[in-house]
Amino acid sequence: LEKMTDLVAVWEVALSDGVHKIEFEHGTTSGKRVVYVDGKEEIRKEWMFKLVGKETFTVGAAKTKATINIDAVSGFAYEYTLDINGKSLKKYMENRSKTTNTWVLSLDGMEYRVVLEKDTMDVWCNGEKMETAGEFVEDGTETHFSVGDHSCCIKAVSSGKRREGIIHTLIVDDREIPEAVE
Repeated sequence: LEKMTDLVAVWEVALSDGVHKIEFEHGTTSGKRVVYVDGKEEIRKEWMFKLVGKETFTVGAAKTKATINIDAVSGFAYEYTLDINGKSLKKYMENRSKTTNTWVLSLDGMEYRVVLEKDTMDVWCNGEKMETAGEFVEDGTETHFSVGDHSCCIKAVSSGKRREGIIHTLIVDDREIPEAVE
């Protein structure tokens, strides 16, 4: 494996199917551009005369659109920014925290990352979309699924406050799991 000598930027992007690592090599003398997603080469361009521009590719199971912008700041200095679905990474992650809930837990010595997509009520666990069963209960809804031998349930209950909306709680084996901050 050749050493990444021209590595100029690394980003971590949390999506429903997991946290993805994006690495970008930019050879300012050779004009080389290489994009790696989770260690796998997605784009390689050699001898590009134009040193500024953009590279677009997809990330994760849902093929989320990502774009690396290469801008000259001064002389031979460059700035690299990552856009996800047309928004800056920061804006995308802020918006994502409103549309998803994430929990990280340990079961039988294994780490699990559970993500609820609030708009679709899809549940993801360690990169796989889970089979779920939803039911209406007295104070809201419950979405049931299993992880290994463990029964899991995401309870959705109204907060009673319009600003807060619905509160989602993950319960595994009758134990409430605190939400993760990504």
